[in-house]
Amino acid sequence: MIDPSWVGAGPKPFTVEVEAGRLRLFNQVLGVREAVFTDPAAARAAGHPDLPVPPTFLFGLELEHPSGQLAELGIDLGQVLHVEQGFVYHRTAHAGERLTFAPVVTDIYTRQGGALEFVVRDTAVTGAGGEPVADLHQVIAVRHGVRDEEGA
Repeated sequence: MIDPSWVGAGPKPFTVEVEAGRLRLFNQVLGVREAVFTDPAAARAAGHPDLPVPPTFLFGLELEHPSGQLAELGIDLGQVLHVEQGFVYHRTAHAGERLTFAPVVTDIYTRQGGALEFVVRDTAVTGAGGEPVADLHQVIAVRHGVRDEEGA
């Protein structure tokens, strides 16, 4: 079982730079064709300082910087299920910005007699001046007592 004293705790915040090339690749993979998301000149013509960050890109940035927090919680990644994610945007982020992510565990609870344990994590994303950019919300489930295909 996960220690409930983790509620309110989080790993050290981390800062990343939003790279234009990564944004273009992300949009290409998703099939985004609007020039405002793929061409800096079109983005500027639309009033943006550079390429705007599409909605779920921030979640991807957070996933690329594992905090090790799940390991600290004693969670076996092989038993984790993605349950829910959500976003609240305060403003559009753009290529070239440095964004800080500050994740915090906001709840831990069990279901099905302890067979499933849920971890809720909320992450505040802020710009270089500390202004709010977005709030990310994620829920994972940890399966207890589930064996892998080899019976281990």
